Amino acid sequence: MELVFSKWVFVFSLCCWLIFSVAVAVEGVHGGSKVRGVNLGGWLVIEGWIKPSLFDGIPNGDMLVQFKSVTLQKYVSAENGGGMDISVDRDDASSWETFTLWRVSELEFQFRTTQGQFLTCYGNGCSVSATATSASSTETFQIERNNNGKVHIKIKSGTYLQATMDNQLTADYPGTPGWDDNAATFEMTIVANNLHGDYQLANGYGHNKAKQVLEKHRNTFLNVGDFEFLYRHGINNVRIPVGWWIAYDPDPPAPFIGGTLEALDNAFSWAEDYSIKCIIDLHAAPGSQNGMEHSASRDGTTGWPTSFDYISQTLHVIDFLASRYAKHPAFLGIELLNEPSAAEVPLDMLVSYYKQGYEVVRKYSPSAYVIICQRIGSADPLELYQADIGSHNLVVDLHYYNLFDTFFVNLSAIDNIQFIYKSREAQLQALNGANGPLVFIGEWVNEWNVTSGSQSEYQDFGRAQLEMYNAASFGWAYWTLKNDRKHLDFEWNIRNNYLRLSSSEKKVFNSLRWLLLASICFYQCQILELVENWI
Repeated sequence: MELVFSKWVFVFSLCCWLIFSVAVAVEGVHGGSKVRGVNLGGWLVIEGWIKPSLFDGIPNGDMLVQFKSVTLQKYVSAENGGGMDISVDRDDASSWETFTLWRVSELEFQFRTTQGQFLTCYGNGCSVSATATSASSTETFQIERNNNGKVHIKIKSGTYLQATMDNQLTADYPGTPGWDDNAATFEMTIVANNLHGDYQLANGYGHNKAKQVLEKHRNTFLNVGDFEFLYRHGINNVRIPVGWWIAYDPDPPAPFIGGTLEALDNAFSWAEDYSIKCIIDLHAAPGSQNGMEHSASRDGTTGWPTSFDYISQTLHVIDFLASRYAKHPAFLGIELLNEPSAAEVPLDMLVSYYKQGYEVVRKYSPSAYVIICQRIGSADPLELYQADIGSHNLVVDLHYYNLFDTFFVNLSAIDNIQFIYKSREAQLQALNGANGPLVFIGEWVNEWNVTSGSQSEYQDFGRAQLEMYNAASFGWAYWTLKNDRKHLDFEWNIRNNYLRLSSSEKKVFNSLRWLLLASICFYQCQILELVENWI
């Protein structure tokens, strides 16, 4: 009888363990063994495509432009991308004829060439050259516009530039030009105006107005109710993008606006109230790590890897964040850098920074997760597994989008879903099996390039991604909680039943039900056996 009873205890314990192991490993169970997260993008680091209306009040923002003389019918050109006098002699416009406007005020700008030099003019009568390595008053010009795409350009003294008959650009036009065909009138073509980040917002509005806009945005875009919503839908983590200027709050370097630190403190308090953990993600590094608006690049250039001062400053930011939040009950970890560019950031430099950042975090916490993001572009995430960056609670962050690449442009709904099951699954299995960091799908969306996808197709696409990303050893985080583009908006997807987190919960419930029934049946069999043996 003792043998039978012991066998029953063993099997019943095994059933309980199976029930517990299934329960804690699934999305929707708070306190589970993996991250089931949502990004709070567009809140403390601005991305104009998430909420375009933030930029509605900015006149004459930063942009890429070209100028064509109306008298010569030639384009203004910085030959070789800069380093010599400006000419007005090109029939067609390409990179040498394209300039980045650095906005100083609504009417004042600085012109930067593709090689990084600024147009400069030392005074009346001088020729304009592209030889300045930094910008000050002699590199600042005023642009006057009419409604037909024509402009006049003048220097600080008020003298207008003109295109001379020998194809030079000089500051010596006599008097004030009209809008007829004269040497001081140019046609301005806006080639692109695609950077809408923190730098453009703050620089565009000016400090006082930008402060009003950002204070309102930070106070209304998210609130404690959003954390309650996440909790109700089984989310146990938020990944919170921040910019480097948070370490200098409340008075960060110009043009950035303070206030993000207070907002981050609020997020931690709200998260704690709902048993949600926080990952702080350094989304924007000094100088920009990828030239994109979400890294607060001023003009699309990537300056972070060009300066050891930038890297040192970034480590200071990590130190600041780790020291402030390491002991907070809602703190889970820090992501050292979001999406460094494979084309611009050398691997050895990035690995060195990651190693130093890992040690900085370890000064304040022996167990916090240190997250390192793969380089975006043509880089294999396995390169980080071979780098020996840290030995404990290290995580590699991968960003999976069926977007932003020509490969996905013509894929059908079925093609997109099959790509998840074949390519994504194979990479996840390889990384999960590697002897190294945990795997985190830190950004993904329920969106694609399919132009007429049905609700059921979106549901299938979301289900496929959840099924695959649930296998990531650390977990996943959706990009992002709120977005003007509805299919990238987590809340919209949930409320409108395009992303069905509950489907996996039902699978778990069914698994638990069958395990429970099995244990009950086994228990009944053992009781009968005990009774028979007793008789």
